[in-house]
Amino acid sequence: MSSSESSGNWLILDGRVLATLEIAHSRRDRRRGLLGRDGIDGALLLSPAKSVHTFGMRFPIDVAHLDADGVVLRVTTMRPTRIGSFVFRSRSVIETEAGAFARWGVSEGDRLEIR
Repeated sequence: MSSSESSGNWLILDGRVLATLEIAHSRRDRRRGLLGRDGIDGALLLSPAKSVHTFGMRFPIDVAHLDADGVVLRVTTMRPTRIGSFVFRSRSVIETEAGAFARWGVSEGDRLEIR
């Protein structure tokens, strides 16, 4: 298990478990994010974070910017080799494989929880 992985964390919406959740604890883990991976089962939380990039990524990702209360401010799908928008009010970012947020029903204004 790398230092960015944490067992037992879940991403929750309206009491419904959406996915397992890895948490990037260190600055190094946040910088690395999903770089060098071929995919992800579940999602990855980067905190603090106001923007992300996909340089070095091998697959497209969904990105959700969250405010301090876990409310989704913006949802974006990013292809590899892109720079994401800076979201001023963002306190954290959740990354997952492209299409996951649509499947899970996650949209702007939703409040996500981590348990």
